[in-house]
Amino acid sequence: ERKRERDRETERQRDRETERQRDRETERQRDRETERQRDRETERQRDRETERQRDRETERQRDRETERQRDRETERQRDRETERQRDRETERQRDRETERQRDRETERQRDRETERQRDRETERQRDRET
Repeated sequence: ERKRERDRETERQRDRETERQRDRETERQRDRETERQRDRETERQRDRETERQRDRETERQRDRETERQRDRETERQRDRETERQRDRETERQRDRETERQRDRETERQRDRETERQRDRETERQRDRET
């Protein structure tokens, strides 16, 4: 009877030890799964952060390109305005030169007319004297 009792006790101890081992193994598995989930979540966060950084860099590049285009357009407008000013100045110079030529021509005509009048007057004087 004692022997059977010891055997049953030994069996119960074995059963409890087996149960504890199972529990520890189950716990280790849970821990490993929890760790893997943490790792996957960490990886997803890293991926999302990497994606946000890429997006920000892409946005900065777009902004820089937009700025360069704006600068080039501003430069082209300046160049066109400078060209128009040059053209206007050239036109004004031409107009002034044309005006000076007209003035000189008008002056020459006046001089010729004055000369003809003098000649006629001189001619009349001679006629009277004769």
